[in-house]
Amino acid sequence: MPLALVRLGETKLITACRVKDEMKKHLQDLGFVKGEKVEVLGENQSGMILLVKGVRIALNKGLASKIMVD
Repeated sequence: MPLALVRLGETKLITACRVKDEMKKHLQDLGFVKGEKVEVLGENQSGMILLVKGVRIALNKGLASKIMVD
């Protein structure tokens, strides 16, 4: 399922990032790697606040929809 569909307070495991190589490298540098836990801390219409490796990160929903979680 896409990360953009995860509800507030839920924690999921990252399974894949379906983006171009340049963006994939950037996301990996931020901690979005396969097998890593991601928790949704907050959300609104345009984006999400996530917790990855103990760091809060804001992503827009378009990008979050390209990150697959399980």
